[in-house]
Amino acid sequence: MVIGSLTVDRIRTDFDNQVLATASELPSQLAFRYDPTTGRLSVEPSLSKLAPSDGSAVIKILSVSGAVLEQAPHRAPFLGVPRQTLQTVSGYRVISHVVTLTSEGNQQGHLIIQYGRKLSEVNTTVARVELLLVVGVLAGAGLALLAGMVIARRAMAPIAQLRSRAEEIARTRDPSLTLPQPRADDEVGELANTLQGMLHELDSAHAETEAMLVRQRRFVADASHELRTPLTSVLANLELLAESLHGEEAEAASSALRSSRRMRRLVADLLLLARTDVGRIVKREPVNLAQVAIEAAAELGPVSETHEISLDARPVVISASRDEMLRLAINLIENAVRHTPPGTEIRVITGVGAPGRAQLVVEDDGPGVPDRLRETLFERFVRGAGDRGGSFGLGLAIVKAVAESHGGSVEVSDTHAAAAGAGAGAARGARFVVSLPEASDLHDDGQHHRPPSQTVVDQLS
Repeated sequence: MVIGSLTVDRIRTDFDNQVLATASELPSQLAFRYDPTTGRLSVEPSLSKLAPSDGSAVIKILSVSGAVLEQAPHRAPFLGVPRQTLQTVSGYRVISHVVTLTSEGNQQGHLIIQYGRKLSEVNTTVARVELLLVVGVLAGAGLALLAGMVIARRAMAPIAQLRSRAEEIARTRDPSLTLPQPRADDEVGELANTLQGMLHELDSAHAETEAMLVRQRRFVADASHELRTPLTSVLANLELLAESLHGEEAEAASSALRSSRRMRRLVADLLLLARTDVGRIVKREPVNLAQVAIEAAAELGPVSETHEISLDARPVVISASRDEMLRLAINLIENAVRHTPPGTEIRVITGVGAPGRAQLVVEDDGPGVPDRLRETLFERFVRGAGDRGGSFGLGLAIVKAVAESHGGSVEVSDTHAAAAGAGAGAARGARFVVSLPEASDLHDDGQHHRPPSQTVVDQLS
């Protein structure tokens, strides 16, 4: 805009200077003869020779009174009242000069030479310049934009590579990946080197942490395993003392026996969790999940007399550790017994869920799982507010660990959908679903070895 404005002003100024220069030269180029007797004025050379015939310039000779004495071209437009300053009239840039002439008898008179030049020429030039400037500015801006985009893309390419690799590291959580190193030795290169150093330190810290966790898990597993032998001896001795002693001494021995048994359960839980943490795989064999559910319900029978446990045990075979599966089922049923009021029905269901998946379902009609506990329900040492059995908070953590170590999963939901308009305390029940991969019932000999279907009554009898 500044360049265009200066250029247009310069063009118009040059045009005005040309008009002034031409008008100043006219008196010296013209010779006037005035005959007072006839009142005629002759001009040499003719004005038509000085003024173009196309009307781009007009020359007029006026009397002092303003009468037109001579003009060229013949049909020239009116150029306004004569003035000795530039003015714009009828599309012309006009200026006037007074000329003194002497006639016969030394009589002096005055004439006015009026010169005007058409503005269409300069306007056309100005329009052309403005168009060229606009086109040039737009073209220059477009080229600058393209060049800037190319330069910016080349400059941002290393940063885009760093961002892509950072996203990959965030997705895989693998700090051992290396970042691309830019060729240029600039700020981006320094940033890449700094981030690479940070990733190296994080990888080292991660490796140290993993190594420490592995050592801790092995220690817990080994310690739990070693504690089983002395605890077995202590329990045997306490059982003998409880049977042989009487009175207060027998009560003290019984109390110690209960505490020791509780400690044995805790050690067994820790040992099982430690095995899954370190990835130790125990021997697996074909196990009928229905048989496991029946045995778990039968084992918890004495402690669940206030609850009604019903079974729908449909045979389904999985490849698993029988002891761990039994522990999983016992923990789920025991969890339902602990967190539901007396008289609540607990249903245990086994069978085939999705194709190729075996399911163990334990559901009840109790108050359900509080929303605040759903996210941490399967974490270790998490206990519900209604736990009345003095548990360690490891039961559901063991369920999750056993299920995942066998390639399965466990989920919790409500047994009953919330009824419309039901109160906040309405019972919705808890439903735990363990999904495990189903084992093939064909052995290497091509024969079926799946246990036959047995009713719950037959098993419990």
